[in-house]
Amino acid sequence: MPYYKRHLFFCTNCRDDGNVCCQDHGATEMRQYAKRRAKMLNITGQGGVRVNTAGCLDRCSEGPIVVIYPDAVWYTYETQADIDEIVDEHLVHGRIVERLKI
Repeated sequence: MPYYKRHLFFCTNCRDDGNVCCQDHGATEMRQYAKRRAKMLNITGQGGVRVNTAGCLDRCSEGPIVVIYPDAVWYTYETQADIDEIVDEHLVHGRIVERLKI
């Protein structure tokens, strides 16, 4: 059994070449929000989920981005409500949020 059931990687990259990046869309704050939400639902830790920061995931034009492993599901998001939906549907109930999937 893997240590974590699911592992979330939020791209928080900040590009210095003037191109769009996930950090331009508040990725760090949204990662922190997702982490707080997961902790509030008591789904973190061994056998649960882990929320991490990632460098560039190379899908900048589709960002901001979060990818969930081992499911290999990529999402974009805009609001805390989007993060709530990803956490509640995907992490708690195991259902992919098709409207946010990329």
